[in-house]
Amino acid sequence: MQIDIQAAESLSQLLGARFSQSQADRELHGASETFHRAPPPDAVVWPVSTEEVSAIMRICHEHRIPVIGWGTGTSLEGHALATQGGIVMDLMKMDRVLEVRAGDLQASVQPGVTREALNTELRATGLFFPVDPGANASLGGMAATRASGTAAVRYGTMRDNVLALEVVLADGTVIRTGTRAAKSSAGYDLTALFVGSEGTLGIITELTLRLHGQPEEVASAVCAFATLEEAVECVTATIQSGIPMARIEFVDGDAAQAFNQFSGGHLRDQPHLMVEFHGSPASVQDDARKFGELAADFGGQGFDWATTPEDRAALWKMRHGAYRACLALRPGATAVVTDVCVPMSYLAEAVAAAAADIKAEGLIGPMVGHVGDGNFHSQLLVMPGDEAELAAAKRVATRMAERAIAVGGTITGEHGVGIGKRPLMRAQHGEAIGAMAAIKAALDPLNIMNPGKLIPDAN
Repeated sequence: MQIDIQAAESLSQLLGARFSQSQADRELHGASETFHRAPPPDAVVWPVSTEEVSAIMRICHEHRIPVIGWGTGTSLEGHALATQGGIVMDLMKMDRVLEVRAGDLQASVQPGVTREALNTELRATGLFFPVDPGANASLGGMAATRASGTAAVRYGTMRDNVLALEVVLADGTVIRTGTRAAKSSAGYDLTALFVGSEGTLGIITELTLRLHGQPEEVASAVCAFATLEEAVECVTATIQSGIPMARIEFVDGDAAQAFNQFSGGHLRDQPHLMVEFHGSPASVQDDARKFGELAADFGGQGFDWATTPEDRAALWKMRHGAYRACLALRPGATAVVTDVCVPMSYLAEAVAAAAADIKAEGLIGPMVGHVGDGNFHSQLLVMPGDEAELAAAKRVATRMAERAIAVGGTITGEHGVGIGKRPLMRAQHGEAIGAMAAIKAALDPLNIMNPGKLIPDAN
């Protein structure tokens, strides 16, 4: 959809140079981290306040112009692609930490604040924000996609750490959801509705977040296992034993090789677990000892402890760089990146089945995962333009999702739906898709909020 002259003039008058139809700006906001592709948007806007977001939405509502929210652009399922044209609303200029209420363990921020920027702001308070998806993502985007990450096994996901929101609806109406109170029984939980809505219901312009105390002691380690099954079974046993892990991450042999080549690591070409413990010095020492004994029962070997902050930072930087590192295993390749989440009792079976599928299709597909909560990922490397490889990778991703659904899991634990997982939504949710569509129609009757995402077309 092209933006008509009247709408373009209205947006230009409102925003000045922060409204752009230049090819460079449009292409920058029309790219995807993975294989998903779409034409660039018709224009890009950079609001700096809730009032401007509201004014932009009123103009777009009047002219029926699609609006796609944009943070750091690191989503993996094509969430921010302008598949039906329109404007991309880049929220990264709304980047202020509005208030830190240390006594309440809360902070209020604009959507363009990144998780690293917030934690830098919090350093003197003894508090931190724990949700860590790897990329230095914007907090608005993390809420919109219900992001998770390496520390979710202890601290939860964005669902657990967003207390309240300010949201601009499709017609420009500004609403507030949630409160600063620890709990509420007053009406529908609209905060939970917008967290994970992927910009299809409104634009998040302010977030109230739950903070946590910095742990007194932190210990991290990495250890190798002979087989993928033993590593994943160790994870299941660790969670069932009640050892309070702060992080427990799985990487397979291909991913370990990628880390060595890309980040200068010294891991064996075998499956590994990366673990971290938080607490008092005594509790951390005890938890680490118990995990070491348990890991040994499953053949864990070569424990390498990160004993300094610098060593720990290097360990988790290597894990967070998994996407780029794994891409480098096949220079020139792009990736079909998929994730599923299953009940812990099915985790080993699901990972083994995915590995077998990848091998059977003749693909390179490193696997990593936040396996402490049953969530794992595969990065299927395909060459651009090779339709046979792309079809094979999609088959593997679809089978992973179908197996997750069959055991009561989900087609995505943290990547979100976007356009990539949209065809699978009906298989997971059945008739509940009708309820989702009704909510979408009630809040966005003109279907201008990130259209073509999340909710599948009606049959």
